[in-house]
Amino acid sequence: MIFSEFVGPQKSLSWAFQFWPVLAYSFVVALAATWLCKKIALKLGIVDRPNATVKTHKEPVAYLGGVGILAGLVVGILAGIVLLKDTEVFDTCLKQLLGILAGGSIACFVGLVDDILDIRPWQKFLGQFVAATALLYVGIRPGLHYTTVYFGWTISLTIELILGIPIVVFFVLGATNSLNLLDGLDGLCGGVTAIITIALLLLSIHRATWGFSETGDPVRIIVCLGLVGGVLGFLPFNRHPAKIFMGDAGSMLLGFVVAALMILFAEQVPRWWMASIVIFGLPILDTATALVRRFINQKPLFVSDRGHIYDQMMDRGLPLKKTVAICYGLAGLYAFVGLAMSQIRTWYAVVVYLLVVAVSAFVIWKKGFLKFNK
Repeated sequence: MIFSEFVGPQKSLSWAFQFWPVLAYSFVVALAATWLCKKIALKLGIVDRPNATVKTHKEPVAYLGGVGILAGLVVGILAGIVLLKDTEVFDTCLKQLLGILAGGSIACFVGLVDDILDIRPWQKFLGQFVAATALLYVGIRPGLHYTTVYFGWTISLTIELILGIPIVVFFVLGATNSLNLLDGLDGLCGGVTAIITIALLLLSIHRATWGFSETGDPVRIIVCLGLVGGVLGFLPFNRHPAKIFMGDAGSMLLGFVVAALMILFAEQVPRWWMASIVIFGLPILDTATALVRRFINQKPLFVSDRGHIYDQMMDRGLPLKKTVAICYGLAGLYAFVGLAMSQIRTWYAVVVYLLVVAVSAFVIWKKGFLKFNK
């Protein structure tokens, strides 16, 4: 059985369960903070107004949902830090957790400014780059020497550090903008992120029970629990018909934290890094579909349209709730494949992942998602 050795001999599941207060605190705080943010947004006129193209809701909807998620995440991670205070790895874990909070706060702030002032794309990219530097500063970067050894190569520490910089920046920019593009329907981005993060949490628990990293294991579990709690506290207000949107503040925050988690999985064995990327498969698929569709139809790459997978589903007659449910199912499917392939040899997993990419591309092409409907 693929999952027969999912729980390892080094730590019991009860070790991971000690961090449950992180989930509880982040959920309760996000729930209360989102309700408060909705009141503030409506009072100050910070709302998303409908238009004739991509914003098809009937009335103005409050923004600031991302701030509510951030509040839950911050309190949850702080609770995790308290739980680690008497451990030997406290200092290292504290540094990484604060680095993720700092970068996430920067990403959320940049998104909030865009929600209110509608800044230019290059300004958003610059803000995301600054957020990525927070991860580099606290030492969150991929362990590339574990990957190159599979090809019989060796690289020096200096080269590894240099190559790690563009990789971290690429992951942060890619994940933040992918989730930003996925934030188009009530409950879609938050629900998909929750599914992805739960899968990453299971992968984190798997690694922890095998004792692969005294520092990385608690950091990954705390961040996953904090993010899940924050998103679940926001979702009751975001389900259709939404009372509040997360806005760019929320989608950029979620994308940044998921990017940080994927990089944390690149600490050692490559198959876990690959598994985390496949778990993030639906946002990648949606972004790739939108960009390829715009490119082959000679449309501007960074101008919003109704070319996303979920938009095309609705344009073909599917109701909103069914479209969101299908996207949840697809996110769950990619998450399952990633978790399953983390349990087999790296080269076998690579073959399966290439097959997943090929099948996904074929389905997108066969179903006509790359065609431009005037």
